[in-house]
Amino acid sequence: MDLNRIAELEKFPEEDLAERIRLVRKSQGKDVCLLAHLYQRKKITELADFVGDSYGLSKSAANFEGGKYIVFAGVRFMAESARILARPEQAVLHPDPEAGCPMADMASLPQVNAAWDFLKSGPTTTPITYMNSTADIKAFCGENEGTICTSSNAMKTFEWAFQKSKRIFFLPDEHLGRNTALKFGIDPSEIAVWDPEQPDGGNPEDYEAAKVILWRGYCPVHMKFTVRDMEHVRKFYPKATILVHPECTSDVVAKADFVGSTEAIRQYVAKETKAGDQIFIGTEINLIQNLAAQYPDRMVTKLHRSLCLTMYQITMGRLLYTLENLESFERVEVPDSVQHYARLALDRMLSLQG
Repeated sequence: MDLNRIAELEKFPEEDLAERIRLVRKSQGKDVCLLAHLYQRKKITELADFVGDSYGLSKSAANFEGGKYIVFAGVRFMAESARILARPEQAVLHPDPEAGCPMADMASLPQVNAAWDFLKSGPTTTPITYMNSTADIKAFCGENEGTICTSSNAMKTFEWAFQKSKRIFFLPDEHLGRNTALKFGIDPSEIAVWDPEQPDGGNPEDYEAAKVILWRGYCPVHMKFTVRDMEHVRKFYPKATILVHPECTSDVVAKADFVGSTEAIRQYVAKETKAGDQIFIGTEINLIQNLAAQYPDRMVTKLHRSLCLTMYQITMGRLLYTLENLESFERVEVPDSVQHYARLALDRMLSLQG
């Protein structure tokens, strides 16, 4: 990767880079599939073949029949999942290999194995990892009869898991896990937290009776939203609708008018709101700005400004450089042993969604 060349490209206006990307993509035909997450900047989503949340993009990667290259404008765990689901002969490229996910990095395989060794001697347990996790953690779940969930299908994975075991070990997002458990009807007293920084998770006396054990992890983007933000909206915009993502804390989720994945939020704005409506959204700022541009006849705005810094590392310059250097650009690789079990878990997730 030529960082000096990328730095030179970054100096050009985004519109110039967009035009060059269009020309390059036109010459490549159907050999290249560009996937972009909903949190990407508008210029990138406008150029993509498929735009969606992590679940939708997983399906797109799994279903991409033609072409030799998948370029993923997202963070590292998403590109890893695309590598696992794509055909072996297809190359998966990630414009910035350093663009990771802080939450995914909060659960390492040695930490998770230590927790599992402690928990597996108790009641039967099914591990579920959020899509926002490393390939190693996905493989851990696949190997231990577990699965993967996204924010759009978490309820279905809980239903599936409780059909075959007495409790769920959910990682790495404590808040999505808690919000899903509460929505599923689990009593708060039956939800415990495993803190990997504490001996035996910090609460060993709570795990035996718990139905859901949550890994102590979080999304920095969604921790920014507070009940105070919501109270401000209710006071000054009493007719407004507040939409939030289930990675928010449970007190924020409890006071929202609608809770859903990024794709569900997008669909809600498209189908459930009308001209003149006031919509405040608690999720990543790029999605909100893109929706505001798409629906100028209504007030679509932020509950609080919160940017995913690692998602923002995927720039127009890096994207153009990747597309211009498909043959030599670093491939996303996942070891075969990890791919096997991670693919099992991903396939279970996709089959549960239908």
